Amino acid sequence: MFKKCKVIGFLFIIVLFFTVSAVIVFNRNYVPAILMYHSVYSNPDPENRLAVSTEIFERQMRFLKEYRYNVVTLEALADLIKNKKKIPRNTVAITLDDGYKNNYTDAFPILKKYNLPANIFIIVNEVGRPQNDRLNWSQIQEMQDSGIFTIGSHTLGPEPLVNIHDEAVVKEEIFVSKKILEEKLGRKVNIFSYPEGRFNPQIRQMVIDAGYKAAVTTNPGKEFSNNDVFALKRLRISANAGNLFVFWVESSGYYNFMRESRKK
Repeated sequence: MFKKCKVIGFLFIIVLFFTVSAVIVFNRNYVPAILMYHSVYSNPDPENRLAVSTEIFERQMRFLKEYRYNVVTLEALADLIKNKKKIPRNTVAITLDDGYKNNYTDAFPILKKYNLPANIFIIVNEVGRPQNDRLNWSQIQEMQDSGIFTIGSHTLGPEPLVNIHDEAVVKEEIFVSKKILEEKLGRKVNIFSYPEGRFNPQIRQMVIDAGYKAAVTTNPGKEFSNNDVFALKRLRISANAGNLFVFWVESSGYYNFMRESRKK
C-alpha cells in the first residue's frame, strides 16, 4: 500500500512539473491572435481559402462576444506591445484584406451588431471597381465613420512588393497609398498590410519611414520577433473554419507558438 502511494505521489509530481512548465512556456510565448479575413458572403466555394460564409463569420463573432474576448484594434495592440504592457489573455484583433464590397454588405452589419472593432486594408487602385466587387469611397468613409472600422493601406495595386524590383515603385506603393487614403478619408492611416504577407527587411524599413505605426503579415517565421510591430503575424480564416473548437484554438493566443514549434 505504501509503495502504491509512493508511485502515485511520484506520478503526481511529474504531472505537476510538466503542467507548470507548460504554463510557463505558454505564458512566455503568448501572442494575441490576429484574425485575417478577406471575403465574407453566402455559400462560398469550400476550396476558396480567401472566403468565409456570412453564417460562419457571424457564428465566430458571436463566439468572441459571448465569451468576452478582449477585441482590440491593431493600433491598440501595437501600443501595448511597444510599451511592453501586459496584454490581457483572450485578446484578439480582427482584420479584413483587399476591400471587397461584401465587407460592407455582409461583415459590417455583423460587426456592428456585436460592437466589435476591426481593421480593413484597402488596395487603393481597386476602390470603386465594380467588376472586381470592390468597395467605393463612400462605403469606406461610412465604415470608418461608424467607429467599427479603422482603415489601413494594402498598397496601390495587389502585386506583392517583393516581386517589384524597382525600389522607387515599391516606395510609391507604400507612401502614396497612405497619402491617398488620408486625403480621401481625412484621417491618419497608421497600419500597413503587406500584400500576400510577403516582405523583406528593406520593405519593412520603408514602411517605418513612411510613418506607419505597425504592419501585418501572415507568418514570416522566426526571423522576426513576435514583439516586432512591423511584422505582426496573422491567422488566415477560410471557408472550412466553421468548427468553433478549431476557431477557439486559433484564437487562443498560443496557436502561433504551437504552429512554429512544429516547424523546428
